[in-house]
Amino acid sequence: MLTIQNLSIQFGDKHLFKDVSARVSPRDRIGLVGVNGAGKSTLIKIMAGVRSVDEKVLSRAKSATVGYLPQELDGFAPGRTLYQEAESAFAEALALQEELEEVNRQLSTMTAAGPDCQALLQRQGELQDALESQDVFRIRSQVEKILVGLGFKEDEFEKDCHAFSGGWQMRLQLAKLLLARPALLLLDEPTNHLDLESLTWLEDFLQSYQGGLVMISHDRTFLNNICNSIWELSLGNLNAYKGNYDQYLRQKEERLEIQRAAWENQQANIQQTMRFVDRFRAKSTKASQVQSRLKQLDKMEKLELEESEAKVDFRFPPAPPSGRMTVEVRGLTKSYGSLQVFNGLDLLLQRGEKMAVVGVNGAGKSTLVKTMAGLLKADGGEIRFGHNVKVSYFGQHQAQDLDPELTVFDTVFQATPNLTVTQVRSLLGAFLFRGEDADKRVSVLSGGEKSRLALAKMIAVPANLLILDEPTNHLDMTSQEVLQEAMRRYDGAIIVVSHNRHFVNAFADKVLEIRQGRGTIYEGNIDEYLDKIRRDQEAALSAPPAGGKAQDRPGTGQPAGSKGKKTGAKGKTSGPAQAATPPKYAADNDQATGKNNGNGGNTADDQGRPRGKEVRRQQAQERQRLNQLLGPLRKKAVQAENEVEKQEQRKEELEKRLADPETYSRQEEFAELSKEYADLEHRLERLYDQWEKLNSEIEEITKGQA
Repeated sequence: MLTIQNLSIQFGDKHLFKDVSARVSPRDRIGLVGVNGAGKSTLIKIMAGVRSVDEKVLSRAKSATVGYLPQELDGFAPGRTLYQEAESAFAEALALQEELEEVNRQLSTMTAAGPDCQALLQRQGELQDALESQDVFRIRSQVEKILVGLGFKEDEFEKDCHAFSGGWQMRLQLAKLLLARPALLLLDEPTNHLDLESLTWLEDFLQSYQGGLVMISHDRTFLNNICNSIWELSLGNLNAYKGNYDQYLRQKEERLEIQRAAWENQQANIQQTMRFVDRFRAKSTKASQVQSRLKQLDKMEKLELEESEAKVDFRFPPAPPSGRMTVEVRGLTKSYGSLQVFNGLDLLLQRGEKMAVVGVNGAGKSTLVKTMAGLLKADGGEIRFGHNVKVSYFGQHQAQDLDPELTVFDTVFQATPNLTVTQVRSLLGAFLFRGEDADKRVSVLSGGEKSRLALAKMIAVPANLLILDEPTNHLDMTSQEVLQEAMRRYDGAIIVVSHNRHFVNAFADKVLEIRQGRGTIYEGNIDEYLDKIRRDQEAALSAPPAGGKAQDRPGTGQPAGSKGKKTGAKGKTSGPAQAATPPKYAADNDQATGKNNGNGGNTADDQGRPRGKEVRRQQAQERQRLNQLLGPLRKKAVQAENEVEKQEQRKEELEKRLADPETYSRQEEFAELSKEYADLEHRLERLYDQWEKLNSEIEEITKGQA
């Protein structure tokens, strides 16, 4: 359906993409992940055709329609209602319907014998067939279903779409894409402006979507529930993994472990080969073997360890001591003109408790936390903080509220005059603002960098009650996980507004749901809350009708209270040694018999030095002695070398099989191969030691014989 081939984009020395290739098939559900700045949005814009590239790089099937949801939207022009704008997703079908109505009108004014009647009848049939295939008669029900599912109310359908806020306009654009049902959906952060109810609805819709899907999301649960493949952009490279996000994490760790093991093994082989070269470089008898080893190193395909992306690393400072009760809210009321946000809301939070606040958009979540943080004034009721409670607040738009003229360093230093320059720079370093980055102006930072800076500014001030409104917006997955762990280990109390289920689940121990101006507390995390709501709804649907006043909602929540080969030297054994009499024994024999062989037969000259046959006899005897010593050693060295080659071949086979992603899915086979690989490494190490020891012994014996 869509193919990318050898995509490369470079800015200076930095590769955004380095020969990236990928393919999208009709039923793919692909999650595109990577740290902020990895190029995710750029890649999805290229796939959507918003950013142009060479024709050879991007190819798309002619019949494949594409729908693209960007992170930011210019907005809709005034003059259309919400329903009309959503209905415009069926513009082609509506145009056909208008044409059909015009054809019907013309046919009603002419007789069957008219000159154009036959042509109009034929066109009428074509239009009716086309409209039936597009299910045009169900347009209204489809529009209503999608709009309500994404959180719009029916009494808003006739409202001018230009009057909706940016977040709601993004929902409308998403609704139009879902109604158009393109062959390929490209979604850049589709969950950013959705509340929990709309998010779960969108999950259900996408799970049954018939087209292909590529999406960028920092919501781990969303990716787990939808994706069957994960593309990871990292340092210019794209790696594809089968399965959802959790499966991707496991496969990536396994791949990196194999990569590290293969790299370490290759480094050991290189070092072993260089030891051989250094040992025998000066030996003329080993010159050919030394050159052979060096050629092998030159031809070897060097493995490289994958670089790791920098990670945020921090912990919240210890919470100052406080009383048992952290905050109590009684009878809180708040209205904006005639719109009542909540009325008589109660809640109680004890020291160390961590509460998630949920509800549909517009329910009053942000209004509540801003009121508790002192940024808004309540119309009625009471907010009472416990003894020595110190509040730290992170707002949904905190990053946008930073002074653009200040530097990163000054932003934190001015907020925390009690910290030294070194302490501030250490804190900023933990949030990846290192070296010159700390001297950048806020105005040049990306959205993710501003969010990290706002968090750094927040935690610089010790507190025992953290109030956070959507803290994960603009944070990449890695930064979210670090923040999540820091909040889990934090010993103070937390109130957090977030639709990111995986993020909140790790630390929340209670949930406050705001609905129709009231608050209800549920014990447990988000998953337990959603399960409770689901069971209550199922029970309400299956229960027989009963008299009495209908409840606002089901629920019984409590009211809020190595490829380089190691080859050894191949030794050759000599032929059979000639029989010879030891020199000393021969001399004694001559003296004993008194024989005088004359000048031609003398075995020694006037100085007693051996000559003639005696010299040859001694040389033969020495050869025999050396053969007796070296023969077995050379034989063992050859055997050791042959065994090394055999085991290295098997090791290469194992590395290829273990590096194959298909092997990961067969866990039993993968475990068996991994065990064999580990045993083989130990066996090879012993063989290398044995081979080196044998060659050292041969060298010692032959020293001085060259």
